[in-house]
Amino acid sequence: MVITDLLERNARLYGNEIALVEVNPSEERDSAVTWREASLIESANGAPYRREMTWSDFDRKANRFANLLLSRGIKKGTKVAILLMNSLEWLPIYFGILKAGCLAVPLNFRYSGDEIKYCLELADCEVLVFGPEFTGRMDTVYKDLPQVKTMLFVGKDKPFYTENCEELMTYCSTSAPPVALDEDDYAAIYFSSGTTGFPKAILHRHRALLASCKTEQNHHGQTREDVFLCIPPLYHTGAKMHWFGSLLSGSKAVLLRGVKPEWILRTVTEEKCTIVWLLVPWAQDLLDSIESGKLNMEDYLLSQWRLMHIGAQPVPPSLVKRWLKHFPNHQYDTNYGLSESIGPGCVHLGVENVHKVGAIGKAGYLWEVKIIDENGNEVADGDIGELAVKGPGVMDCYYKNPEATDEILKDGWLYTGDMAKKDQDGFIYLVDRKKDVVISGGENIYPVQIENLLRKFQKVKDVAVIGLPDSRLGEIATAIVEVKEGIDCTEEEINEFCKELPRYTRPRKIIFDKVPRNPTGKIEKPALRKKYCPDGLVEAQINS
Repeated sequence: MVITDLLERNARLYGNEIALVEVNPSEERDSAVTWREASLIESANGAPYRREMTWSDFDRKANRFANLLLSRGIKKGTKVAILLMNSLEWLPIYFGILKAGCLAVPLNFRYSGDEIKYCLELADCEVLVFGPEFTGRMDTVYKDLPQVKTMLFVGKDKPFYTENCEELMTYCSTSAPPVALDEDDYAAIYFSSGTTGFPKAILHRHRALLASCKTEQNHHGQTREDVFLCIPPLYHTGAKMHWFGSLLSGSKAVLLRGVKPEWILRTVTEEKCTIVWLLVPWAQDLLDSIESGKLNMEDYLLSQWRLMHIGAQPVPPSLVKRWLKHFPNHQYDTNYGLSESIGPGCVHLGVENVHKVGAIGKAGYLWEVKIIDENGNEVADGDIGELAVKGPGVMDCYYKNPEATDEILKDGWLYTGDMAKKDQDGFIYLVDRKKDVVISGGENIYPVQIENLLRKFQKVKDVAVIGLPDSRLGEIATAIVEVKEGIDCTEEEINEFCKELPRYTRPRKIIFDKVPRNPTGKIEKPALRKKYCPDGLVEAQINS
């Protein structure tokens, strides 16, 4: 069995039921008009607020795209890149690629033209599907992509060097293509987030995608009555693999193109969402809006919302406690995963373990975990080591990079690069990224511990801690602090709040600035290091 079989099953059993909804909020929309009503008003202008698709339509569109690829002589094993914003077209194209026996290669929508070119070349992509948001970037690089033989465009105002994907699909059969697929076939190449440098190409087989469906549905118990609200970008494994629980259960999902707190609550209300996956900044913004009075929860219908879960980065315990204060009836969960482990779920807290807030959990369904020292030996409970995971979602390799593959894959175990420790009950706590540990005067300082503390300070919106060079100590811990809007805060206040920490772990330098995050919510620490220490040699100034 492969993952495309699930789509065909849903089309057969639940064909007329809604599979996907796309919501496009707008500042101009009358708040008294629902998304559905607004879609009828705006559709004549070509910009509907809301679109929907049944399971049958989903499967037929996937078949059309697969047959389009085959009609162009594209063979099994060809790499097909997707560069689209979240939309109703995204997933049918993804599944069409898989049905044709090709490899889907999703691209980050924030990539510059040069980064797009780099990834297309690295993954040996021969086909690119992209939307109007990327025309400007593609205009700068399309001449330098000789290996990309076919460029398909989704949307209006087609560039001259592309073909209209939707128009071509109308001439293609809606029947499933005659391509035999096996769980050992290669299915997709995902790119690492790039938070530690140039992204690597991560190769996965069909069996990993199917295993991800089973893990996600086991963890969150999706049924056909659930409605999943998906906000993060579908190019990322986290968003897509959480949606896989909806695929396995045959339930509706809503793609919300926007992260404003009022849009999230309005969509939960109007689409009757029961499960919402949030990134830390979005959850924090929502809570800030409630606590400041900008949002009144009585204006929304939220009683059906049963589960809020967060992933993609360490979750501050203070945030979860704030959340449960306002949403006391919510189940809360967090998942830990990497694109190298096909997204979320290799470590899983579990809704029954809210008393362990701060932990990422235990081994997820179908997974094994261990915490090891530099020699690969398991460390004692309470000691810090590197987290390693093993399971059916582990990548095949870093494509065309055997040296990097050998560094991270050892005897079937994936060495995550994350430092962690385990308590006496077997729950795992992230300490920090191995490469982000600050070594100051010979002592290891773990930035996440400082960040978690500072996020409890009521004036702080976000914080990132990095190491900056120092001639005496080697490195010093430096806190980049983003203060809440309209609030004044001083270095003295930050330093006073940090007195809860052991003296040697306190940040030696405070910088007030915005904390950059990528689309999956991870702090872009390389960008901060480049900004504040561009040549790597600048001596940091120590605060006394």
